[in-house]
Amino acid sequence: MPIDFTLTPEQKALQKLAREFAQDIVQPLVRAADAEPDPQKGFQMMKPAYEQAYELGLVTAGFPREFGGGGLGMTDLLIAHEEICAVDCGIAFIIGVQGLGLFPVMAYGTAEQKKRFLGEACNDPTHTYQCGYAISEPAGMPGGTANFDHPSPQAGIQTTADLVNGEYVINGRKFWPTSSAGWDMKGATMNSVVVRTDRTKGGLEGLSVLMVPRGTPGVRYEPNIDKMGMRINQNCDIVYENARVPAENLVGPGNGELVVNNGFTFTGPWIGIAATAVARAAYEYVLKWSKTYTAGGTDPIIYHQNVGYMLGDIAMRVEACRYLSWKAAHYLDTYGFDGAQGLSAMTKVFTSETCVQVVYDCMRVMGCNAYDRAAHPLDKLMRDMLGFPIFDGGNMGMQRRRLWGLMADERFDPRAYANCDRVHFGKENEGIGTVTTRPEAVRELATAGR
Repeated sequence: MPIDFTLTPEQKALQKLAREFAQDIVQPLVRAADAEPDPQKGFQMMKPAYEQAYELGLVTAGFPREFGGGGLGMTDLLIAHEEICAVDCGIAFIIGVQGLGLFPVMAYGTAEQKKRFLGEACNDPTHTYQCGYAISEPAGMPGGTANFDHPSPQAGIQTTADLVNGEYVINGRKFWPTSSAGWDMKGATMNSVVVRTDRTKGGLEGLSVLMVPRGTPGVRYEPNIDKMGMRINQNCDIVYENARVPAENLVGPGNGELVVNNGFTFTGPWIGIAATAVARAAYEYVLKWSKTYTAGGTDPIIYHQNVGYMLGDIAMRVEACRYLSWKAAHYLDTYGFDGAQGLSAMTKVFTSETCVQVVYDCMRVMGCNAYDRAAHPLDKLMRDMLGFPIFDGGNMGMQRRRLWGLMADERFDPRAYANCDRVHFGKENEGIGTVTTRPEAVRELATAGR
């Protein structure tokens, strides 16, 4: 089978649809929404664009056709996602989080759960359906999310769900979930929430997912997080106080950590192409700028060798990031989540860190003009770009550890991804690096051994 990067006629049509949506519907709203001091108001300003995306089928494109979705694979989704992210990655995340939020149902749900939850998501006559994704928790002792697979039940995710009389009673707090508070701060239509259903077991056995519908008593949504970048994307703080959910809303019992791991596998190429798109937007803008701006000289700066070389390096990096994202998407389309964790992590880490440098280099080409936020878009592009390496399973907190856990396995073949061979990933590949040793413990051991 030949290696071919040519888009099919259907993919070109999808790309055109997404590009026109981004340029005609999203672009006119972005500047004002990003500048809005109240992040919730900025989020609400994008609601008309979201409704249009739902009507066009972009929101439900990745869901199975049998439930009313578009049935597109990951590679197809990336083609559309790049065009939207090149205009604004915030609205792209508002659109795309539906797939992430309902991923636990698609991967681990029963036939009844798939029919109920996916059918509702794909057939909303109001075109406003949202499914939030609530994994992350506030930083603290314990706290955060990076060590979700820690062997101790007292570490990692601490939002609990206890089964009482046929209902799960949820207590705890989530921080950073996307779109979970909904358009009106009263909750998204549905939220998938990673919870600890067994207080006696570690992360590899004690976690599950609960689907929590809008209007559930005991759920409180705190004000949105006021972020430096990606301001159009809503991230909030949720408090659960004896919130009760029917037992039949439990998904993937005892496999919550695999839901987390595979969820970040799902988003690896998706984040990769988003970072590529933002870098592409910076590159294309500055390339055009360099062909007219003279910096006080007699000719446009594109004719200076240093500028030409820098732009050449920028172009190379953008292309490399796109193709790595496509390869990860192709691997997912071929094998699903069996072993895609490593390639997905590579994609997320490499593209996000490379593209930060791309945008910065674009600013270097423009000089101080890039700092003029009223006249040029580099300010927003850099603010948005800086989030990619540190969110969605931060590169230092989680992504590199996921790759490490796979590579440490004696069965791992370092040539497998080059050959596009299947790579197995299971519970045995999780938990690496979660148990650490404090310096004083090392000294105590050394003293005891004398």
